[in-house]
Amino acid sequence: MAHVLAVSDVEDDVLCARLASGSLGPVDVVVSCGDLRPGYLDYVATMANAPLVYVRGNHDTDEAGYADCGGIPLDMTLERIAGLAFVGLDGSIDYREDIVGYSEAQMAARATVLAAKAKLMGGVDVLVCHTPPRGYGDMDDLPHRGFKCYNRLLKVLRPKIMLSGHVHLNYGMRKREHEHPSGARIINAYGYWYGEIGPQSLPST
Repeated sequence: MAHVLAVSDVEDDVLCARLASGSLGPVDVVVSCGDLRPGYLDYVATMANAPLVYVRGNHDTDEAGYADCGGIPLDMTLERIAGLAFVGLDGSIDYREDIVGYSEAQMAARATVLAAKAKLMGGVDVLVCHTPPRGYGDMDDLPHRGFKCYNRLLKVLRPKIMLSGHVHLNYGMRKREHEHPSGARIINAYGYWYGEIGPQSLPST
């Protein structure tokens, strides 16, 4: 089992306090699902004493800053850390010019390439994206709409877990977790999520 700390969208004071006090528990890998300052990610990974992997959110247009934060980019790649195989995709639906955004067709093409790479490298445990799949924790307005192609990607890759963010849990009554027909648990890492991932994924805190 690997202890995974996933973060997304907002800098969480409760998480910082738990990391400072040592009350969170062991962390084997920190996963960022996007829209967080590189400086914050560096702080979290340093306090957790764990490697950082990340995808960029729609507002993470400063590629140089992310390159300097000491993390490993997951976009369109597979990384094996703490006994788990991670793959990722940056960005959200393209709803304006100044964001990291893709059309549905563009993301579908990227997802097809990523799926081929992942299958050649032996499969995936964790899929990391900024946005959720369409129909699983997204919203109806265009900026917060999930990608339909992620549903196909989950069926092809069959990861144990999909970690995402983008849809803030304070946008009304939002669920943190959804079950997908592929068997994947789709987890919204808004703020933070901490849990174990392994052959039998366990409930989180």
